[in-house]
Amino acid sequence: MEFRRDIFSVSTDKQKLDIGFIHRELAGSYWAKDIPADTVKRSVENSLCFGLYADGKQIGFARVISDYATFGYLADVFVTESFRGRGLSKWLMEIIMDHPQLQGLRRFMLATKDAHGLYLKSGFKPLEFPERLMEITRPGMYSSGS
Repeated sequence: MEFRRDIFSVSTDKQKLDIGFIHRELAGSYWAKDIPADTVKRSVENSLCFGLYADGKQIGFARVISDYATFGYLADVFVTESFRGRGLSKWLMEIIMDHPQLQGLRRFMLATKDAHGLYLKSGFKPLEFPERLMEITRPGMYSSGS
């Protein structure tokens, strides 16, 4: 699937993804600091991916891990710094939320440190029953010395 707006496009075609660019952006992020390139490659292979492009050059990314029936997890959403503030992340989220394979999910989750406002606009909200959820978390697992 491909969507266009002015010079921008969003595509779910994995062949168009610039894995090197995605890796560089994620390795510098707070949530995937120092992630290995092979881990990024495997995550892309096993997810529904959304590439964001300006005149064909990749400028953003998001992926959804899902069984396409009951559960989805939104991960690795970013727009490169020089293109922020143009409404592109909101547009990207609209496309993700409207994707036909992601309709009817019983639970759709994500984790964020600083983008609550963006995700609230897309229908996400704080956990209704946080006491029901559990996690295993390994902060810094990609950094040296861990």
